[in-house]
Amino acid sequence: MLSLQTVTKRFGASTALDAASIDAGPGELLALLGPSGCGKTTALRVAAGFERPDSGRVELDGRLVAGPGVFVPPERRGVGMVFQDYALFPHLDVAANVGFGLPSRGRGARVEEVLELVGLSGFGPRSPGELSGGQQQRVALARALAPRPGLVLLDEPWSAIDALLREEMRGELARILRAEGVTVLLVTHDREEAFTLADRIALMRDGRVVQAGRPEDLYFNPADRWCARFVGASNLVPAELARGFEGGGRIGDTGDVLLRPELVGLEIDPAGSAEVERRTFLGHDVLYRLRLADGTLLAAQRPSNEQVPLGSRVRVRLHEGPVTAFERP
Repeated sequence: MLSLQTVTKRFGASTALDAASIDAGPGELLALLGPSGCGKTTALRVAAGFERPDSGRVELDGRLVAGPGVFVPPERRGVGMVFQDYALFPHLDVAANVGFGLPSRGRGARVEEVLELVGLSGFGPRSPGELSGGQQQRVALARALAPRPGLVLLDEPWSAIDALLREEMRGELARILRAEGVTVLLVTHDREEAFTLADRIALMRDGRVVQAGRPEDLYFNPADRWCARFVGASNLVPAELARGFEGGGRIGDTGDVLLRPELVGLEIDPAGSAEVERRTFLGHDVLYRLRLADGTLLAAQRPSNEQVPLGSRVRVRLHEGPVTAFERP
């Protein structure tokens, strides 16, 4: 449905996108995840037609919309967009906001249809100023869906919603979008948001896509050390490859092995080789920082019913699970 092929976009001396390639299939929810300034919002704006790429190609449903000698403006791309601030017209009521730009024939019926879809049936006569932040987001989503686009772009849509409402709204918005069967491109810097919602994630850094795949792929098989650290708490432990290791490399090679904190188990033992230096209660889990006898720091994440007191001496044991080995730089 959406294909950005080696797209480069510069703003003066700054390169926002550096030969970036991004693909989203029909009905897929793809998240662009990365730190501030990595190019993810620029990629979204290029897909929407708000920015013209300096080089590369953009295709929507197999149609070239940006490339050598071609540039289709946003209003002719058939793309819906939900902005960070929702961009509702304050002088128009909800129905007029949702129906803005729709042909007059059948407009009222379509407005009622999408308002019902987003759970705001009967809200048409209200003004945006009467609505909560979550309700305003639903109106913005209804407006994006009203023209029946094949692609919907979401630019950090929960940034203006308080934390208590955010989790509920994420699930509700994902349900609505999947019910419509549209392809979705979501921009976020929030790892939990991307992992919760996305079918696939394109992880970006310095204007490039450094890894793309399912959330499980990025978490358990990151492409490099930076990817490993960005998508979750990491232990990178010096190691020597032994017989039977299936991660590549020759037996006897040295490198670093990625151990996620949930693979690190603890047993209280006064003669243990590690000490609990910090503990962070997360509700369902507790995150521990351990210091080994040689000064090495390890993170361990255990269920709350396995609580270990701060300052305890512990024996570390590893649970079976996926590990990734990196060559030494």
